[in-house]
Amino acid sequence: MKKITYIIAIATVFVATSCSDYLDSENLYGKNSENFYKTPTDINEAMAGVYNAIYIQNAMSEEQLAANLLDNMMLGGGGPDDKAAKWVDNFEDPLEDTYRDMWVQSYYGITRANAIIDKTPAADFSKYFTTKEEADKFKKQAIGEALFMRAFFNFRLAKFFGGVPLINSLDADRNVGRASYSDTFAQIATDLKAAIESLPATPFPSIPTSSYGHANKWVAEAYMARVYLFYTGYMTNIEGKATTDLPLVGGKTLGAAEVTAYLNDCMSNSGHALASDFRNLWPYSYINKSAGKTVLPWAATENLSWVGQDGSKPTFGTGNLETMFVQRFSFGDWNWSNGPMYTNRLSLFTGLRDNSLVPYGQGWGMGTVNPKLWSTWADTDPRKVGSIIQVGRAEQGTDGYKGDKGDHETGFFNKKYTSLQHPNAAGSNVGMFVQMYKWSNTDMQLMHAQDFIFMRYADVLLMHSEITKTATGMNAVRARAKLLPIGYSLDAIKEERLHEFAFEALHWYDLVRWGDVKTAFSDSFPVRNSGTDATYTAKYREITKGLMPIPETEIRLSNGVYTQNPGW
Repeated sequence: MKKITYIIAIATVFVATSCSDYLDSENLYGKNSENFYKTPTDINEAMAGVYNAIYIQNAMSEEQLAANLLDNMMLGGGGPDDKAAKWVDNFEDPLEDTYRDMWVQSYYGITRANAIIDKTPAADFSKYFTTKEEADKFKKQAIGEALFMRAFFNFRLAKFFGGVPLINSLDADRNVGRASYSDTFAQIATDLKAAIESLPATPFPSIPTSSYGHANKWVAEAYMARVYLFYTGYMTNIEGKATTDLPLVGGKTLGAAEVTAYLNDCMSNSGHALASDFRNLWPYSYINKSAGKTVLPWAATENLSWVGQDGSKPTFGTGNLETMFVQRFSFGDWNWSNGPMYTNRLSLFTGLRDNSLVPYGQGWGMGTVNPKLWSTWADTDPRKVGSIIQVGRAEQGTDGYKGDKGDHETGFFNKKYTSLQHPNAAGSNVGMFVQMYKWSNTDMQLMHAQDFIFMRYADVLLMHSEITKTATGMNAVRARAKLLPIGYSLDAIKEERLHEFAFEALHWYDLVRWGDVKTAFSDSFPVRNSGTDATYTAKYREITKGLMPIPETEIRLSNGVYTQNPGW
């Protein structure tokens, strides 16, 4: 947990108020762009600030929560007063600024990345390293990470808002309008290409555990494929402008062959691999025997063994080679400024509402699961029960569940990201991560230190199959689930991605890029709203083209330079 504490402590080198003036800063440490970025320590501290911009204060503005609520496999849920979750779920934005924190934090991250990209090339690090080669390697690593993170933040913005203002240096005009969709993705792809060329080709098992969560060449290659699939799919299926090329700044493009080459390199040289069992990726498979007993017996009977949150030398687990890029969480504290945003609120917000069981702790009951997913998912696929909590089942530890506590109750909750707890030595049910890391604050709202996984190796394999239209990668993922191989088809990829990545905030983007979002919300079905029978229906509006509203506050601050997305 040292890494996250360090990131939190150093994150406020620059403090800003909006996209248009985010370099106006309250200088907390006597540091500025002229006297900073001179030493490796400066660069490491600045990089911590870049990564810190992933964290968002308003939970509904978090990518992982919002993209799950938007998806047709998750409902709004929560209690009667949890209107924001229902608004996101139903494609409404009555507050006008639901997604402003995402916008602001992304531009904080872009600004901090720009500073590293602009200042690092001129810095002389030679006296801090034994050789010039070591100093140059450090410099290239820093610039490569910053380029990746600038692409990451622009991609996060583009997925939600479409074309956005492109601000690519500290000296850039910060009153520019929104770039076109294609120009935005050209910048993203160009930054990723430069990152791939700058970052070292160090196999994952050799990367120090202290660098876990940082970007590397393999992550950049995987993201290039994700960006390629999203852009070409969106342009083809939403904009009606069929293309198989991803633009670059300057007019060149990347096609399927070039993107496939990146994936081939990742598959051959990264050191990443699938976990032996899909269920071992998720902390519910952890079996704590520190007290001389197994406290998650249902996991023990399946011979599950959590791979943990670190790589080849984990503190807990057996070693995780599948996870490639994550948002690492801590516990937070009410006494910290913005402290609650450093705990994994996807786990908190989608946990069982007003129920405290073992191994499942209490949550807010948002993001209940569409019963269609359960009913159409083959029982022979272990990912079904490995992804979904079915309440009222002794073998799942939910026989003590008390229903009718929240809205949109279907009897199903997500299992990958949920509140987890078990008895401590004193016999009290306490959060699993609190016990693992010996954290003193056991508040159920602050105890969720599970990483959120942005990219894992299974996606590399499935993207490879989709781009090459071959079944090899897809069938490797299926074999892990002990399913028979099948021939390639887009429909097969769609089903495989749904079952492999359910509740990982990817399926919404898949629906959009495939054009399936236009018809995905035609279902209605019975639910229970705080004990009352009701019918659930979501009302997607095609006019929005799968995009969310530009925050109205940002439009006002821009003095009309920014234009609003259609339908909002």
